[in-house]
Amino acid sequence: MEKKKRANPTKHNKVIPMKMDATFFFERAVQSLDRYHYDKALKYFRRAADYEPENPVNHCNLAGLLSEMGNYEESNRILQHVLDRIDPNMTECYFYMANNFANMENYESAEKAIIHYLENDPTGQFLEESEEMIELLSYELDRPTKLTSIKSQEGIFEHDRARSMLEEGKFAEAVRILEKIIKKHPDFMAARNNLALAYYYMGYFDKSVEMIREVLELDHGNLHALCNLAIFYQHFGDKDNLAELLGILRKTYPFHQDHVFKLATTMGILSEHETAYRLFKRLLKTGEAGLDPCLFHYTAVAAYNTKRYDEAERQWRQAEKFDPGSEIPKFYLNQLHQSRSEQVKPQVSYHYHLPFEEQFRGLEKSTEGLPDHLKRDPLVRSSFFWALRHGDTETKLQVIQAFGLIADSEVKEALLEFIKEPGEDDYLKKVAIFVLRHIGMHEPVSAVLDGLEQMIPASPFSPNLPVWERKWQDIMDMAMHEMKRRYDMVQQYDLQTLWVEYLSRAYPNVPKIAKAEGWAAALEYLTAKMHRRAISLHELAHRYNVSVATISKNVKLIDEACGIREKMEAIFPTFSSFDHKIK
Repeated sequence: MEKKKRANPTKHNKVIPMKMDATFFFERAVQSLDRYHYDKALKYFRRAADYEPENPVNHCNLAGLLSEMGNYEESNRILQHVLDRIDPNMTECYFYMANNFANMENYESAEKAIIHYLENDPTGQFLEESEEMIELLSYELDRPTKLTSIKSQEGIFEHDRARSMLEEGKFAEAVRILEKIIKKHPDFMAARNNLALAYYYMGYFDKSVEMIREVLELDHGNLHALCNLAIFYQHFGDKDNLAELLGILRKTYPFHQDHVFKLATTMGILSEHETAYRLFKRLLKTGEAGLDPCLFHYTAVAAYNTKRYDEAERQWRQAEKFDPGSEIPKFYLNQLHQSRSEQVKPQVSYHYHLPFEEQFRGLEKSTEGLPDHLKRDPLVRSSFFWALRHGDTETKLQVIQAFGLIADSEVKEALLEFIKEPGEDDYLKKVAIFVLRHIGMHEPVSAVLDGLEQMIPASPFSPNLPVWERKWQDIMDMAMHEMKRRYDMVQQYDLQTLWVEYLSRAYPNVPKIAKAEGWAAALEYLTAKMHRRAISLHELAHRYNVSVATISKNVKLIDEACGIREKMEAIFPTFSSFDHKIK
């Protein structure tokens, strides 16, 4: 009897199973597109649609490729199937169909499709392209197009104004406009997306996520909302939700160049550099970029982050060519050359500007304050708003000083809100009040100090003084005038505080003030020493046109009343800041 053959139980199966799903075929399709193998890409997109027949994105990817290949009729058949069987709310399908009909010179059908799109699409994602098509159809049909209304243009003027506000970094004003638009037009998705961004820029993270969720409830496939939500998830460290959403975004193959750009920049921010590189290269190949140096920079960054250093150099050279006056491409080319031999390469931002630390390095050397382009830069401004809400004490102090340089209505509004926050440090709030006075707010302001809400008068905050005399103000103004170009706002605030403290301790026996210059010089001297800045009595005597002896006498009076030496020695044990003449 023949023995049965048995499998050797110790023999391991070396065949690795391949997971055949929609994602697998989508990725194969994209790889084929990158190599311009359209027939293969078409086959893989069909398989992806077969595996997930209820996912409209797969069908739209297929329809888009068919359109690119000139098979307009089949593309429209698939788009109609999406509208009839899968998601009738995907109004963008009508826009794609209108393009296909126009390419087939079926202008009547193209007109019907584009009118249906404009009258029913709430977002206006393809509004500009639709207006161009309407103009073409009017010419071809030799009559005006029968368009009665454009749904997405309800509130469009206000929305454009709000977008301009966002681009200028005027977030609070943008929020007010966008909230009004949404109240009147709750299905205006573009306004909702921009409102979510405005909330995010201002540091209202919970509000931003809530708004994005509302967008996705109304339009579950809204790409701008999905991209924004992914960035928010990354910010919050929500790895599980981010991984799930990234799975969706990786499978997305946008039709429109604006969507390609949005997805590319999002994937770059999420460190999905390979995907970002592929999408940016697609934009360059289609020629939609024109001569925009920003796109060359984005492509260079994606190439750099995927170790394509020669390609990165080529793209930054292109950016330099089309933006010859800019320091940005030069900076990154220099950084690329310096880092080629380094094992750990420095991080490079997708944003088309110099790194903030580089900008502020130059700012520290400048005597002209914050440059106008930084005051208007929404990224700079949003980082300030974030830091004022979520930074540590030192960071908040720096932001309050920076706000004094920006000095616009948004800054005033943010500082007025900040000084009412019960949980914030009183010292920070007093500096903020000082900055508000410095930038021109002279009326009383409401603030929470020592846990109590109170009105702070326009004169210096001096709760322990029954009066505030004009001659005291003159001394402080004189010192401030001299210090303005030499000291930052925190140091100026500390001078004011020192003067108020001295007067409060000396009152009512305040010495007779015969020479205001001597007191102003003494205040500057002590403030400089408190901040460990090099200064001499002789320098001050020359600047204030007063004798060294007069300054020394006033320094001793203020020091004895306020105990400055003891305070400084407690902080710095080796402190020996006073000139020998004062000891």
